[in-house]
Amino acid sequence: MQFPDHIFKAYDIRGLIEGELSEDLAYRLGYAFVHFLVHNAGADMENLTVVVGRDMRPTSIPFSTALMRGLTEAGAHVVNIGLTSTCVFNFACAHYPSHVGGIMVTASHNPAPYNGFKMTLHNGLPIGKGSGMAEIKELAQTAVFTKAEVSGTVEERDVRPDYIDRVYGLVDTKSIAPLKLVIDGGNGMGDVTFKTWLDRLPVDVTYMYMEPDGTFPNHEANPLKVETLKDLQAKVLEVGADFGFALDGDADRIGLVNEKGEVVDASLVGALIGKEVLLKHPDIHMLYDLRSSHIVKETWEKNGATTDMCPVGHALIKNMMHKDEAQFASELSLHLYFGDMYNVESTDLCLLYILELLSREKKPLSEVVSSLESPYAHSGEHNFEVEDKDTVIARIEEKYKEDAKEVSHLDGLWMSFDWGWVSIRKSNTESVLRLNLETRSRELTDEKVREFKSYFTSS
Repeated sequence: MQFPDHIFKAYDIRGLIEGELSEDLAYRLGYAFVHFLVHNAGADMENLTVVVGRDMRPTSIPFSTALMRGLTEAGAHVVNIGLTSTCVFNFACAHYPSHVGGIMVTASHNPAPYNGFKMTLHNGLPIGKGSGMAEIKELAQTAVFTKAEVSGTVEERDVRPDYIDRVYGLVDTKSIAPLKLVIDGGNGMGDVTFKTWLDRLPVDVTYMYMEPDGTFPNHEANPLKVETLKDLQAKVLEVGADFGFALDGDADRIGLVNEKGEVVDASLVGALIGKEVLLKHPDIHMLYDLRSSHIVKETWEKNGATTDMCPVGHALIKNMMHKDEAQFASELSLHLYFGDMYNVESTDLCLLYILELLSREKKPLSEVVSSLESPYAHSGEHNFEVEDKDTVIARIEEKYKEDAKEVSHLDGLWMSFDWGWVSIRKSNTESVLRLNLETRSRELTDEKVREFKSYFTSS
C-alpha cells in the first residue's frame, strides 16, 4: 500500500484529508506502530499499552477509530483519552509507567482541510526524523500484517485530573492575585483543561472561541500569525484585561498580548517564562531555537543558566533536551518545553507562570517585558518558494563565510557576524526556505533582509 511520501514529515504525519490521508492509513499506522515498538523500541508485547487521543476535526473521529482497530488487531491494549490537547496526550504517554507510547490524531494549527498523526514514546520523546519516522513509513507502506492471536482491548480513561495536579504542583497558586485575562481558544482543544483548573483561582477570565470546531469558523488557530490575534487584542482592550492568551489548534502553542493590546514578541515570551523556571531551578541548562533573538540567551545566562542553540521542531528539540539534560527549551513558534513535564509542552503551565509573574511583580505586562531592555531588532520569519534550495543555501554560505565569526549547520545554515546573525533553513512542514536574522537596529535589519532576499528572488 503506497501513501504519499511527503505526508511523512520531520515531526509527524500530516496531510490533506482529501487524497492524502485515509482510514486505511490510520489502520495500517496502528499496526506499524505496534511492530515498531516491539522490534525497534524494545517494548514487550505482553500487556503492551498505547495511548490514543484526538483533536476536534471531523475526520479525527473515523481516523482514531481505524487507528485503534489497527492497534488492537496487532495485539496492543489501548487507553483512549478521547478529545484532548496534545499537552495532555504527551503527559498521558510519559506519566504512567504502563504506557509504552501513543498516537494523537491532529494537524495542530493547520487549517480545516488537514489532519495528521503525532507519535510519541513512553518517555515523551516523539517519533520523527532520525528517530523512527522512516521505519514507521516503511512498515505502513509495505509490511504484510497478520492479526494477533489475541486482540487487545480498549479502555476509556480521563487523565486530566492527574495532569492538572501535576501542573498545579509546580507553581505557587496561592500567590496568584485576582488578575483579569482573556483566553482565545481558536475553536481548538483549549476547552479540555483551562476552564476546569482556572475555576480554582481568583482570576476573572473572559473566554473566546473555546467551543471545539474543526472548521475554525472564527480564525485560523495559529497564534504565530499576528493577524489571528486581532480579536484577542480588541477584547483585551474592551474588557480592560491584564493580558490576553491565545492557543493553537491542539493547544500546545501560545500567543501573548499585553494590557495595551500589543502582541508580545515570541522571543521575549520565551525569555520571561524561562526566567520563571530559573527561579525554581537555579543554574540549569536551557535550549533556545536558532531563530530566537539573542535576548533569550542573554536573559537566561544573566540569571544563572547555561544555554545552547537547538534546531527547530518539537521532535528534534525534545531529543536534544534528553541528550543534554536540559530543563527548559524555547522555540520561536512558542512551543515551550518543561523538564518538569517530561520535556514536553504545557500551555497550562505557561499560563500559570505568567499569572505568578504578574502577581509577584505587581506591574503591567508591558512594563515587565520592557524591563528586559532588548537592544535587538529581529526580522521576523520570511518564507521563499525556491526550486533548488540547497544551491541557494550553498551560494549564501560561499559568499559570506569569510566574514562570519561562526558558521553552524545545526539546522540549515546559521552564521554570526559583527553586525548580528542570520539563519536560512529548509522548512520541515512546507516547501519553502525560511530566513530569519537580527541586528542591533531596525534600519540595519531591514537593510540586511533586502540584501539576503536578493539571493532567493534571483534563484
